[in-house]
Amino acid sequence: MLRCTLAELRDHVGAELGSTQWRAISQDEVNVFGKITDDEQWIHTDPDRAAEGPFGATIAHGYYTLSLSSSMVMQLLEVTDADSIINYGLNRVRFPSAVPVGSRVRGTATVAAVEDVKGGAQAIVELTIDVEGASRPSCVAEMVIRYLH
Repeated sequence: MLRCTLAELRDHVGAELGSTQWRAISQDEVNVFGKITDDEQWIHTDPDRAAEGPFGATIAHGYYTLSLSSSMVMQLLEVTDADSIINYGLNRVRFPSAVPVGSRVRGTATVAAVEDVKGGAQAIVELTIDVEGASRPSCVAEMVIRYLH
């Protein structure tokens, strides 16, 4: 984990922040996400049918995987003098491979850019979410995060 002040943040452009701990993806979590987002497609929520489908098992929603990104970055980067942290947006998101339910994921992040904004700084953090044992990442995203004081 990198702990730094807003003034120090730009000194870490290009720095890899390391990886989070592994997190298991459960069928219950995927079902709840599907219910609250009205995306209860069988490929996510019906293990019996999904066993015969293209992935051989249920898979997490891509947007569920992406929703883990904020907590992953919080595990890897702390701007100690920021009063608020705003998820300002995403520049680019891709889902190169599926996340099978029951697998474990973790994030690895790099500070790609930092610029001043009114009241603080804006960072571009490149996050890659990997599935344990998989050859390709499940999600690659450029997160735009504002650290304000």
